[in-house]
Amino acid sequence: MPPTFNLPFVLSVAGAFLTSAVVAITYVWPAIRAMPRYDALRLVAAFHAFRFLGMNFMVAGFVSPELDAGFAGQVGWGDLTAAVLALLAMSALSCRWSIAIPLVWLFNVWGTLDLLNAYYVGATKIADPGLFGAGIYIPALYVPLLLVSHVLVFMILTRGESAAA
Repeated sequence: MPPTFNLPFVLSVAGAFLTSAVVAITYVWPAIRAMPRYDALRLVAAFHAFRFLGMNFMVAGFVSPELDAGFAGQVGWGDLTAAVLALLAMSALSCRWSIAIPLVWLFNVWGTLDLLNAYYVGATKIADPGLFGAGIYIPALYVPLLLVSHVLVFMILTRGESAAA
């Protein structure tokens, strides 16, 4: 059980998940499922290339100085790793390297687990989401968008080459 339960924050995150899923199902999935597989994967990976934003959790003044530095570092470095993997996946897909699809799997599994871990640690160790300061929008808005897009990548990957057919 989390140290405290912040209903407005939880509802905000839940609303972002619901809205992200509805938008993805209604608009994004129909568009990317019609695209060639490599192009669709490259497009979604491009969205994740901006995950370096999580590094801001380690910037003084962006978050409260009371925010656990271990948590902030875990979020920041995990997101930076995901961003680098997304950029590598984009390059591999663009160049049609033989390692492109395995690299997309690596990026997608890492990125998904990193976000789920950050939510878990945040929910069980951070008593007040207000400690996130300006970073409150990352778990409340950006992470739901990212997690939903990871699901889209898994859907593309598991559909295989026939995804564009």
